[in-house]
Amino acid sequence: MNTIFTVADKQLQLDRLPLGQSNRSLQAWDAADELLLQQALPLLAERADLKVLVMHDLFGALSCALGDYPHSQQNDSVLSQQATVHNRQQNGLSADSVSFIDSVTALPADVDLVLLKVPNNHGYLRFMLQQLSQVVRPDTVVIAAAKAKDIHKNLLAIFEQELGATQASLAQKKCRTIHCTPRGTARAFTYPIQWELPDYQLTLVNHANVFAKEQLDIGARFLLEHLPVLDAGALVADLGCGNGVLGVALLKQQPEARVIFTDDSYMAVASSKASVEANVPELIAQAEFRTDDCLASQADQSLDYVICNPPFHQQQAVTEHIAWQMFNDAKRCLKAGGKLRIVANRHLPYYEKMTVLLGGCRHIASNNKFVILESTKRK
Repeated sequence: MNTIFTVADKQLQLDRLPLGQSNRSLQAWDAADELLLQQALPLLAERADLKVLVMHDLFGALSCALGDYPHSQQNDSVLSQQATVHNRQQNGLSADSVSFIDSVTALPADVDLVLLKVPNNHGYLRFMLQQLSQVVRPDTVVIAAAKAKDIHKNLLAIFEQELGATQASLAQKKCRTIHCTPRGTARAFTYPIQWELPDYQLTLVNHANVFAKEQLDIGARFLLEHLPVLDAGALVADLGCGNGVLGVALLKQQPEARVIFTDDSYMAVASSKASVEANVPELIAQAEFRTDDCLASQADQSLDYVICNPPFHQQQAVTEHIAWQMFNDAKRCLKAGGKLRIVANRHLPYYEKMTVLLGGCRHIASNNKFVILESTKRK
């Protein structure tokens, strides 16, 4: 796969993170990035003092193409921030010209130019536009872009409702841009939301970009039926925690446990903390909340248990590299005799991977769609 992104006569070397052979075959930019830059760079050439906000720049393609123009970048993903840093470094770009904002922090005021890559999650898009409505002016230039097939009447209506008058361009390279003129009126936030899980007497809190926002993911529901029984004081990582349902259920069932809620998504970790506070506030001191690239910041041989429902997508790409990284990190971080328990679709080849990596794999349960597997780290 060609990793050279050519824009405005510059050639940029761009990678997806995490680095690896499977991910190097996936391009770190698309035509929507090109369309945004075609419109943004001439504006910056005329006025280099514009205050620029870049939103949902997944691997830093926009940030790198902006070069040393000062700008802010907002993402919900730790990995997106790391990819931006990595790609800017390998292209010799200053770290001082970009400032990072996570998805649950207020946006900077008085923005002149917004470049927005439209996410697939329309709830998240609505929240992003509600955030923008708090800070933009009627003269702020707001340009969004996505694949042409994803820009339709319903999506344009979201822009109209949350921000202002909206127009979409004709398609170029199978992508389109959206121009939105802000009304200058702040909109109320519709997230986070709270909902009940009566079977387990749990109240769950979800921010806008958290998977399965208003109902329990069926894989997580199956794993809830087969949570491990822990030794007193065991340290558990709820890896890829989402709204924290697995870790919260463990704390409620086994209140002597200690749980690390960790996820790549800032919104997921914030949701997990809110879910703990809603269900077992008295145990908040036994919980830690961490945005991380899997278990990158966790000490070696420090965990008794890892539980997870590993994803097999990165954005729209089907890939197993995230699960493989999760398993490798679990191996490094588990104590000898520590255990990794997962739920996964039956067709995925995780039994073999866990057997080779950790030294055996035990079938805990299965149904017509999912399987629960557990490996014990060799002593």
